[in-house]
Amino acid sequence: MGDYRAVSWVLLVFVLVTCISGEDPYRFFTWNVTYGDIYPLGVKQQGILINGQFPGPPIESVTNDNLIISVYNSLDEPFLLSWNGVQQRRNSWQDGVYGTNCPIPPGKNFTYVLQVKDQIGSYFYFPSLAFHKAAGGYGGIKISSRPLIPVPFPPPAGDYTILAGDWYKKNHTDLKAILDGGGDLPFPDGLLINGRGSNGYTFTVDQGKTYRFRISNVGIATSLNFRIQGHKMLLVEVEGTHALQNTYSSLDIHLGQSYSVLVTADQPAQDYYIVVSTRFTSQVLTTTSTLHYSNSAGRVSGPPPGGPTIQIDWSLNQARSIRRNLTASGPRPNPQGSYHYGLINTTHTIRLANSAPVISGKQRYAVNSVSFIPADTPLKLADYFKISGVFNLGSIPDNPTGGGGYLQTSVMAADFRGFAEVVFENPEDTLQSWHIDGHNFFVVG
Repeated sequence: MGDYRAVSWVLLVFVLVTCISGEDPYRFFTWNVTYGDIYPLGVKQQGILINGQFPGPPIESVTNDNLIISVYNSLDEPFLLSWNGVQQRRNSWQDGVYGTNCPIPPGKNFTYVLQVKDQIGSYFYFPSLAFHKAAGGYGGIKISSRPLIPVPFPPPAGDYTILAGDWYKKNHTDLKAILDGGGDLPFPDGLLINGRGSNGYTFTVDQGKTYRFRISNVGIATSLNFRIQGHKMLLVEVEGTHALQNTYSSLDIHLGQSYSVLVTADQPAQDYYIVVSTRFTSQVLTTTSTLHYSNSAGRVSGPPPGGPTIQIDWSLNQARSIRRNLTASGPRPNPQGSYHYGLINTTHTIRLANSAPVISGKQRYAVNSVSFIPADTPLKLADYFKISGVFNLGSIPDNPTGGGGYLQTSVMAADFRGFAEVVFENPEDTLQSWHIDGHNFFVVG
């Protein structure tokens, strides 16, 4: 009987250990958000720092990791962080945008609990309130594949993150005041690469080796073109999806987009320009950093290589060339092509048309004629506690109305477990980028 009990205890302990070890790993982060002096374009500005850093600290994780991020708001105003591209499965209140996440009050903290379930790829986080993004507070997110999952390219010799975007010399409070007063956002003053102006950042490579560059457009208003002098780029991943491996001499990267490319240091040993320039703007802004060969025989010299400027067809053709690699594994070992999204029956079609109406003498921006205004009660709380009078479902139409703009706390209705087809329409004469928060979206055309 004693031996039987001993065996039973051993089995019980084994089962408990197995259950515990089967849980996905946890990664813990503690961040303090503060103001601080920064000089990205040579002018002193009030920046938003995370643990004293601008840009903020990177998040490096592996598929299925649990991320516990405790954020202390040491600013004098409410603050929120949004995790661009991270799917919020059954926890939309962690998404970090107004309506789903309550702002963190000054002097308080909030702990985000995220899981990068079945995800890989390159993303970034950014502050979503009060034009804070124009002061910094953003950083890169890298989700690596699990060790046993095949990746459709050899391991690179190094892995670099490039956070590029437009920048203003005005403080974010001044820019917000311009918009709140009904004015138009001014043209950016310059471009940054990893928080620095021209020639302010260096990426070191060894001749003959291949490196991965994860490039995100973290700006406010402009699309960018990215290129490396004398080098080709092999596109391998677009926001968590392995892409068909086409070669490009330059890439258009629109607001919020993240691309991942492989670059081989196969040129003579010297330094080369890494160039970022604006697209579709009458005035072209350009900034550079340096690709430095470790055995370089000379510094970078001459003018940076030019790129496309206002050519729309060029950008559209490039976008059409980017396709999902159907035979490569994604976050799981089965090929990405085994997910038959094309067979999904859509249950709801939504048409969203942006516009820029003037309402009560002020420049506003609207979707289907509705310009959003925040409610006093956070929408997620009003929904959870069934507080009436805060918002109404259907307060924004599913289709463009063609009418004049008006103010509304707009909330659109949708069906649980439904599949919605969303069509974006832009009648304006400027390029529009949309930030779509949610569980999952697939671009189909």
